[in-house]
Amino acid sequence: MPVALLLMLGGLLSFLPFLGVWMLPLGLLLLAVDLPVLRPGVSALMIRSRRGLSERLRRLRKTRAWV
Repeated sequence: MPVALLLMLGGLLSFLPFLGVWMLPLGLLLLAVDLPVLRPGVSALMIRSRRGLSERLRRLRKTRAWV
């Protein structure tokens, strides 16, 4: 839990060179492991993002097939 909180705090300081926005979702995922209240929301978000990524990749492959 402390690592998750530190990652989320580091994500808020994303204007610094090493810290970035990538730390927020990673911290949220780690926090969802410890807090059962967050599990349904985080899993739904992961499923939606995975589907969106798959759809974008499918469209990109389809457009490049014609090139």
